[in-house]
Amino acid sequence: MQEYERVVIGYPIWHGQAPRIISTFLESYDFSGKTIIPFCTSHSSGIGSSAENLHGLCSEQTNWTEGRRFEAGTSLETMKEWLESVQ
Repeated sequence: MQEYERVVIGYPIWHGQAPRIISTFLESYDFSGKTIIPFCTSHSSGIGSSAENLHGLCSEQTNWTEGRRFEAGTSLETMKEWLESVQ
């Protein structure tokens, strides 16, 4: 992780939250000074408080961008445009 400045983290929403494996991933690395860009996939639920809840697993020196939800059927082009806009 040392060589990265920005880390994009994607996950499915499960009952309004990210899966536990995402928590384990965030707890396993030091993201101090890095920017985390979260996004989720869901057919009907929004990103909810999942991104906010993940913040507490990283140091206060970790920067977070606003999360984004992609619903079923989102085009690859839409996802690419979003990813380019957050970089």
